[in-house]
Parts: sequence; structure tokens; C-alpha cells
Amino acid sequence: MNNWTKDAVFYHIYPLGFCGCEQYHQESINHRILKLKEWIPHLVDMHINAVYLGPVFESYEHGYDTSDYRMIDHRLGTNEDFKEVCDALHEAGIRIVLDGVFNHVGRRFWAFLDVIEKGQASCYCSWFHNLNFYGQSPCGDPFTYDAWEGHYNLVKLNLRNEEVVSYLLESIAMWMDEFHIDGLRLDAADCIDQDFFRRLKQFCKEKAPDFWLMGEIIHGDYNRWANDEMLDSVTNYECYKGLYSSHNEKNYFEIAYSLNRQFGNGGIYRNLNLYNFVDNHDVNRLASTLKDSNDLKNVYTMLYTMPGIPSIYYGSEWAVKGTKHDGSDADIRPCLPLEDPSYDEELCEHIAMLGKIYGELSALRYGAYEQLVVRNEQFAFMRKDEKTHVVVAFNVSDDTFTMELPCAAFAYKDMCKDVVYLAKDNHIELDMEPKSAYILIPCADNEKGVVKKMPKKIIKEEAPEQEVMPLPETKEEQAIVLPVIDMPITPGVYEHFKGKHYTVLYVAKHSETLESYVVYRQLYGNGEVWIRPLDMFLKDVEVDGKIVPRFKYIGK
Repeated sequence: MNNWTKDAVFYHIYPLGFCGCEQYHQESINHRILKLKEWIPHLVDMHINAVYLGPVFESYEHGYDTSDYRMIDHRLGTNEDFKEVCDALHEAGIRIVLDGVFNHVGRRFWAFLDVIEKGQASCYCSWFHNLNFYGQSPCGDPFTYDAWEGHYNLVKLNLRNEEVVSYLLESIAMWMDEFHIDGLRLDAADCIDQDFFRRLKQFCKEKAPDFWLMGEIIHGDYNRWANDEMLDSVTNYECYKGLYSSHNEKNYFEIAYSLNRQFGNGGIYRNLNLYNFVDNHDVNRLASTLKDSNDLKNVYTMLYTMPGIPSIYYGSEWAVKGTKHDGSDADIRPCLPLEDPSYDEELCEHIAMLGKIYGELSALRYGAYEQLVVRNEQFAFMRKDEKTHVVVAFNVSDDTFTMELPCAAFAYKDMCKDVVYLAKDNHIELDMEPKSAYILIPCADNEKGVVKKMPKKIIKEEAPEQEVMPLPETKEEQAIVLPVIDMPITPGVYEHFKGKHYTVLYVAKHSETLESYVVYRQLYGNGEVWIRPLDMFLKDVEVDGKIVPRFKYIGK
């Protein structure tokens, strides 16, 4: 199921950093998680409809060393505080995905403390992977155990133990039932027993069919984890690297190769809705990774127009910088105010615009992917669904570039700049500014926006003789312009609801889609010829509260 993720735009927050929490666990309870409520208007303005919250469960340090799966970290607040936040987010139409850290726990996890205290007498010895009393751990314990990647403060759980699995599933049920969370991001998914994922998916889907399970996967074939039996999606680290690297090196072949391999004709992930991002809590921020800050808008435009789910890491919408250094993640997980004079508001407005466009164009959310142009410094692709298609073009060069794009419509409107481009000889010429991107949708005419690249005459393969016909000067001549043919609408003169008069020449078929288009010419003025989908030509419009025909037949 999970249809909601097809329409989702995520906002990723690392709560312990976002809320300015102390580095280590505190016995005193703070209520910092309520800060999230103050950010809801900003999320709505950004057209965000889902948040992914990094670890919120009780822990000693960074959140991935869980102490209690059923309690909010004291540094963030209480369970009651978090329920208030969840209710507010849901009321604003924003879904909630939590970080599920089920591969390992911290050394202060209550069951592990019992092992430390009671040794072999503890009933929880079998809860931990490969725990035995035939040696000493690096932490001085009279036993050894498996740790996550050699970090002995992170104790690996035994997910083959039915008691452990039952405890984790019951904990998840609590968050689903009491807080109505909408999904989980599974940390270190490549390390987790796959049978556990099968149990997890069956359990969650029985409770809520649209519950979403997404795994953190850095390398490997994503189909191993995202499939009908296990997870719904995974992190798209392959394209994460390609998104910034292709701009830094001015080499669009890199990201084009990845996108085509994943989503093109015969692409290996065409049936997956992958989780896309340009930075997160584990990597340097995009504004610190890009060599040229002028590439920021292009990168985010690509994030919102490529197949998959776009995600924004908190603060990066304002080009906040941050790098990992000296083993510390503090700079990439900062506490941020809602407003700051140093923020790049222009970038934030651009990303908000992309969110709006993403919500309006179904082809960006559901459409197939097809590459059109690939050059070192220029790139264009199409997204197409049953309703429409969108052409997206990029120029990473420091210079202007004229790109010729094949087209399947008469005119295209750039959603970013409100400019209309008219086709000529089955293509449009796009004069691309340096460091720019274009999101082009087919439109019927140039009634809105500034017109670019208007051809002197319209070339139609179906009826070329009509292209060169002289403009009729008398009513008698106008009456004989049309040959006698069978047409789905009455030929003759029509009045547009804005007052201009046109004569219908033909109803033509699109050679690829077979959609019917009305070909009509302005009676007076410069005699321009236009085309418009037949359904749109016949459709009524609202004018001053009244429903009137878009085009009214007024006779021969």
C-alpha cells in the first residue's frame, strides 16, 4: 500500500541536536521537544507533509544507544509532551516517521544492566548477540558480546530470540496506538536479520496497511531489502553522492548514469519509491559540500524532480553549513532558531516553490523517467504519467547555453520563471542561463506568461497547406476557408470569453497520443494560428461568478 509516500515531501530532524540537548543523559526532565510545534507553520509554508525524526527514545548519549524503547528521552521531554507534538503535526496534515534502532542498544539498556548486575544468573543473557562468559569485553565486563562495528557502547541485539522480537514489536505497537506514528526508518538495516524485517512488516501491515518501513542502506542492491516481504523503501545513497558530485565536477554524466540505471527503461529500481536526500545527520551539509553555492538551487531542483521521495534536512533549506570533524557530529546536528539573519531566504523560497510544484504535477510523483539530453554541463529528462509530462533541464555551466529539446506539445511553460516557449520544427530552443534549471509543462497557448521563441509560422505535418493560407479579408472568404469534412465540433467562427474572435480550421490528432486538438486562427490582428486540446476548447469557465463557454459559437 503506502500510497501516501508517493505524495510525500519529508523534513528530517535530528531532535537531540535540533532541541539543543545536553551531550549526555540527564535525570531532570526538560520539555524541549515542544519546540517542534513552533516550526509547524514553517513546514506548511515549505509544503512539507511528512517528518522523519531521528532517535527520540531514551538514551545515554546520541540517541542510537537506546536505554528504553518505550520512553521519550528525558532531555527532550515526556511521552505526554511528544503526544502533544504528534497531535499538532497530524492536525497540520504532516505524517510522522520515527527512527527505529533495532540492531543494537546502549550499555544502559535495562536488560543489559541486568546482565551486568547478575551475570550468568540474568534471564536476559540470551537477548544479546553472541554474549558469553569465556572472556572479558573491552569495557571490563566479565563476558564478551558482539558490538556494532566495534563500538562496544552499542550492544548488538539477538533478533533470533523470540522474547526480544516480541518486546520490540510490542514497543512499536505502543507508538502506533498511542502516538499514531505513520512509519519507521530502520537504522543500520544492512546489519539486521532479514527474518526480523519479515516479522516486522507482517506485524505492522496487519495493524495499519499504509504503515511505511524504510531502511538505511548505503551499499548493495536495494531490492534485497525493499521488496514485498520486507521493507517498503531504502535510502538512496547512490544518488546522494551523484547529486552533489555531478555539480562539483561539472559532469552530469555521473548522475545521469545513476538515474538511468535506477529508473530508466529497464531500470533496476523502477518499482521502488526510494528515499532521496542531499544531506542528513551522518554526512556533511550540502552547503559545505558544494564547491559553488550557485549550484544549490540546481541540486534541490533535481532532488524534487527525479523519481523518488524528496527529503530536506533541517536548516539546509537556508544553506546552513556544517561538517564532521575530530570525530564530532555537532556541526551537522546543531540547535537552530526558527529565524536568523544569516539564513539564505532566497534558497528557502526556491525550495518552497519546488514543494508547491511537486504537489501540483502528478508526473513528478508518479511518472516514468526518460533521459532526453546528457552533456557534461547540461542535462534534461522527462517525467511522464497518464495525465501529462514534465521536461526538466539543467545547466551547470558558468556560461549561457542554448539547448534544443525534442517536444511533444505546441508550447511549454516554465514553472519556475512563468515563461512560455513555443515549439518549432518539433523542438524548442531553450536559452539557458548559467547555473539554471527549468521545469517545463505543456500548455495550450501563450495566454499566461512571457512568450519566448515564437516561430514565424506553425508547421503541421498533418495539414501543411493550412500553414501558408492567406488571412481571409471578407466574410465570404472566411466562410470558405474550411473544406467540407466531418468534425466533432461545428466549424465556423467562435468568440473567446475574453472577447477575441477565431475561426476553427481543423480538429487534428496528435501523432503520438492520438489526443484531439482544435486548430484555430485569430480572425483579426496578426492572424496567429493556435492549437488547444479539444476537451479544453469545449470546457466551460467561470467569469465573475457565472459559468460561460470558453469558446462560444457565433456562426459561419
